[in-house]
Amino acid sequence: MRRFFIVICVFVFALTLTIPMAVAKDMTAEDLVAEARKTICEVSVSDAKTLFDKGGYIFLDCRTEKEYKMGHVPGALHISRGMLEFQVTKKIPDRNSNIIMYCKKGGRGCLATCTLCRMGYKNVKNMNGGWLAWEKAGYPIE
Repeated sequence: MRRFFIVICVFVFALTLTIPMAVAKDMTAEDLVAEARKTICEVSVSDAKTLFDKGGYIFLDCRTEKEYKMGHVPGALHISRGMLEFQVTKKIPDRNSNIIMYCKKGGRGCLATCTLCRMGYKNVKNMNGGWLAWEKAGYPIE
């Protein structure tokens, strides 16, 4: 029995050394966004506007506080991407909430959307093109 325990311990230790190396890659921010984009749902800015008009959607701005204060989708909640995991369950406790995530251009929004999905949020979509696309379309801003 003792020999079996030692073999298992050695095996587990060996796995902890080799698994991270097997999955480790030299990835750029763009690579991470592209990987996240494969796993999330995105909507065009015009579809996001339709959902905005329809109501029942929380628009969640994950840009910095300074960016948010310079202008945002009317009524949007703000949680910067760096604080998302720590604050979202307080601000949006219902994991079935309909959420439209956005950032400046779409990259941070992709990563934030992926994070919320991993946290168990079921109905999160990233607004493709982000705030710049919303603003360029001439949609309302606060």
